[in-house]
This record gives sequence, C-alpha cells and structure tokens, in this order.
Amino acid sequence: MTETPTPDAAFARLDATIASRKGADAASSWTAQLLAKGPEKCAEKFGEEAIEAVIEAVRGDRARLVSEGADVLYHLAVMLAARDVSLADVAAELTRREGQSGIAEKATRSDGGGEPPR
Repeated sequence: MTETPTPDAAFARLDATIASRKGADAASSWTAQLLAKGPEKCAEKFGEEAIEAVIEAVRGDRARLVSEGADVLYHLAVMLAARDVSLADVAAELTRREGQSGIAEKATRSDGGGEPPR
C-alpha cells in the first residue's frame, strides 16, 4: 500500500534540500544557481512561476496546474531561503493565524492589510 505524502513532510524535506544547497557550487544544482544569483533573481523567478500557475488555473487543466503549483511552491521556498526565511517560518505564521478571521488579521497589519481603499 502506498502512503499518501503529507505536506508537512514534503515541505520539511524541501526546506532541508534548499538549505543544503546554500553556498554550494552553482554548477552542482539549479537551487544553488538560483541562490547564487541573489534574492532579486529568486523573486523574479518566483513571479514568473506564479504567472504560469495563474494561466493554468484559468485554463482549467488540473494536471498542468498541479505541476505549476509545485514550481510555485519550490520557487517560493528558494526566494524565502535567499532572505533566510524557511517554509517552517511561514508555517509558524500560518499556525499563529489559525482560527482568526482573515478580515480581522488584515486589520491588525501595520500596512492596513495591503489593500488599497475602495
């Protein structure tokens, strides 16, 4: 019987793999190449992948959306790592927000929730 992978385990392995590639020879892995190019390039690549995921969400191709979603999560993790933030850090923030209304949470942000007035 095949076990269903858990997001926690997958994200922990991804965090560990990315951390192990920090400072590695850029010729040795794509992750090392991205990290060597700096946080700005990592952010740019994340943005490109996010746009590709949006396109697939609009098209409605589930398999392509799953693939692009994986690319988005990977590139998010690399972008975060480039600024010394882990997926575990993000998970802790999500845990902190559990049970709190999204509207209430946004109201507590110093930037007012990041939404322009309407």
